[in-house]
Amino acid sequence: MAKSIDTLVEDIYCLFTNKEEIKIKKEDLDAFAEAVVSSVASSISEVRKPREPSLRLSLIGHKDRKIWYEMNGAEKTALSAPTLIKFLYGDILEQLLILFCKVAGHQVKEEQAELTSNGVRGHKDATVDGVLVDFKSASPFGFKKFKDKTILNDDPFGYIAQISAYSDADNNTDVGFVAIDKVSGEICFCPIDDMELINSASRINDIREFIKNDKPPKKCYDPVPDGSSGNLKLHIGCNFCDYKHTCWSDANEGEGIRTFLYSNGPKNLVKVVRVPNVPEITNAA
Repeated sequence: MAKSIDTLVEDIYCLFTNKEEIKIKKEDLDAFAEAVVSSVASSISEVRKPREPSLRLSLIGHKDRKIWYEMNGAEKTALSAPTLIKFLYGDILEQLLILFCKVAGHQVKEEQAELTSNGVRGHKDATVDGVLVDFKSASPFGFKKFKDKTILNDDPFGYIAQISAYSDADNNTDVGFVAIDKVSGEICFCPIDDMELINSASRINDIREFIKNDKPPKKCYDPVPDGSSGNLKLHIGCNFCDYKHTCWSDANEGEGIRTFLYSNGPKNLVKVVRVPNVPEITNAA
């Protein structure tokens, strides 16, 4: 009897609590191993290769200004080694989720199948039990958005637009996210109703128009107060942007972003009224 994605999380958890022996198909383990090897190899080598700007389905949900920078070849902020390693083990966790789905007896088809929406190409993660699924690894804060479905209202990385494009291209309105908390290991399935999807073709048309402009669209986020010091810091949506230093080059009277190392991590300030009593980082990513 075919399984339903509604029991996916429970079935995956049972893999670790069931006292009976569970056999894993060699072809599933081989596919997982191949995907992990590919992720490791590309993560180490691709970081050194410049990539020509191209509009991809995974990009259309990003903020307009970030897309403009991407498509017009703006200088990117170099990511630190720890950040790149973090992205790598996130990719590996997503491959692990796919393996779990298979071992738990759920039907996984069309992994990394190429899709095209309004002339823009992309690759979906897979179809699981007939549902188009995007696998995500997330911090506890990000995971909660999938678990509570607040991703619909707080979506800084444009995941809803991305999965909408996959839905349009795949002609499948049964879609959702399977997410894993990178810290706790908790897993959830977040279904997205077709009424909650956007019109991806219209979004792509809008992008094609504004990337022709000579100047970028307005900044994606306003800076936010850093306590009562009078200092202003980057919005959280800017902190992980590849173009934050280009975008905020006019900050601090033309000095650009100033980064200070606090005990709980670095803080990017775009207006320094009172210099923090902590070390300042130069050339921070």
